[in-house]
Amino acid sequence: MGYKKPSETTKMHLTSAPLPNHGKSYTVISHQQVIDNTVQMLNDSGFTIEKEIYRANGNAQVAQGIFHIKPNTTDPQIAEEAELGMMFAWTNSYDKSVRFQCAIGGYVQVCYNGMVCGDMMTFARKHTGSADQEIKMQISNQIKNAEKYFKRILDDRDALRALPLTKKQQCELLGRLYFDEDIIEAAQLTCIKSELQEASYDYKCDQENAWAFYNHVTHGLKKAHPRNWLSDTKNFHDFITADLLGNMGVHKTDSIDLSKYETSNDSTMIEVDFEDAHIETVDEVMLTSSMEHQLSYLGRS
Repeated sequence: MGYKKPSETTKMHLTSAPLPNHGKSYTVISHQQVIDNTVQMLNDSGFTIEKEIYRANGNAQVAQGIFHIKPNTTDPQIAEEAELGMMFAWTNSYDKSVRFQCAIGGYVQVCYNGMVCGDMMTFARKHTGSADQEIKMQISNQIKNAEKYFKRILDDRDALRALPLTKKQQCELLGRLYFDEDIIEAAQLTCIKSELQEASYDYKCDQENAWAFYNHVTHGLKKAHPRNWLSDTKNFHDFITADLLGNMGVHKTDSIDLSKYETSNDSTMIEVDFEDAHIETVDEVMLTSSMEHQLSYLGRS
């Protein structure tokens, strides 16, 4: 089946989608349940929800929610932060094409580019057994650790800002992101190329800087399908921090015990009951030889 372009939509569109029926072993996790639990827990924990963004494929079989949130905090690093805001994001599906995922992260306020790192998103739960209760616990755990997670995002941002990155190095990284890591697609590559030539937003840094490059890529990632955006954003952050900040001797660790959860870093895993499952696929876009030349051309400046 062909690819249906995802679009920003309303909460009503998600909550009115028919619930799936995949047999007795399948535990329904409704978009409504995820939204209600998230809003209640954020409010109970003293967060202010400043904006809600919802995206879905045409029939809301795959849905994504992004909450821009403001904590009631006494931490000066967070309270005085002006460039980045805090977010809570989740992905859910009714067609078994992706496991439920959620994470605390950050967003760039001028453009809504997202930031999520790996330690914040190691939970991915199949829709079976007590999944509905475990997901509620995971949302709670994310929110309880929100400030610690967000401060890591701020530290990574500061480290990237301090790192020069030539146009040639940026193009080499783009090639690896496309060919080796499979994080960006051809349409996103075209978008990022345009940003390298003329940025849509002012990130208050030189264009030959790792923070500018980071934002050019995350701007392109906003074109990702809802089932992929959260995992792609996380994978890109992990790639860039390991490749660039790792070489600077910056190492991050996390002490959250996730041993009691079933974890997966592969959000593209598809759980299929072949008798009754309906899977929507995304058409591949091939990289043309002209696009390869574009990458090479960008690196010559």
